[in-house]
Parts: sequence; structure tokens; C-alpha cells
Amino acid sequence: MQIYNKNRIIPNSLGYKGIDDTKRENSYGSNEVSFQNVLSQKLETANLQFSKHASMRMNNRDISLSKEQLERVEQGVECADKKGIKDSLVLVDNVALVINVKSRTVITAMNQKNDSNIFTNIDGAVIV
Repeated sequence: MQIYNKNRIIPNSLGYKGIDDTKRENSYGSNEVSFQNVLSQKLETANLQFSKHASMRMNNRDISLSKEQLERVEQGVECADKKGIKDSLVLVDNVALVINVKSRTVITAMNQKNDSNIFTNIDGAVIV
């Protein structure tokens, strides 16, 4: 197993040094970070990302989300994740977002002004 550091790849047995309270002491007496702890931290603080396609669609369709709406979308993604949904349709007010739950990435966005109201390749929907 290897961990990616910004500048190089470090074998897990050597440790990834310098990250807050996830440090532990290895058999050589130096501090190293558990991969599981780093992963857990990253997942807890993971924010929504927007794909290039979704960003273009939101711009072209004049869709914008307030901070409060984004928080509701993130809560919807959390609910979808707990239910085991992989690709979710999240409806917030008059905006529909197709989101890959695992990567927390918005795939595309639509509003009620669009001609098409058909959504494919989703396995769940959340209304927030």
C-alpha cells in the first residue's frame, strides 16, 4: 500500500509524517500516520465538487446555489450515502442535481426551465 504525498509516493511502512493528531508510533520509534485515520478525516471533511460538465451546465442554464442550498445538498448526499445509493438525483428547490455519492461530485444540473425532465443512470433520489 502506498500513500501519495504532494511531491512523491511514500510506501505506507515508512509513514506519512506531519499530520495533526492521527500520529502513532511505529516499531522504529518514529511517528507515522495511519492510512485509515487520514482517510476518515478526509471523508468527514469532504465537500461537494462540481465536474466541468456540471459547471458548464450551471453556467449555461443560469443556475446558482446559495450557501444554504449547498448545505442542504450536502445533507442529501449524506442521506443517500447512508442508504447505499451510488448515483443520486438530489432535488433542492427548483434545481435537480445528479451526484456521484462516493466521490461527492455533481455530474450535471438542471432547473425547471429545461425541456427534458428525464434522468437516467441514477439509483436513488433525495428531496431536500
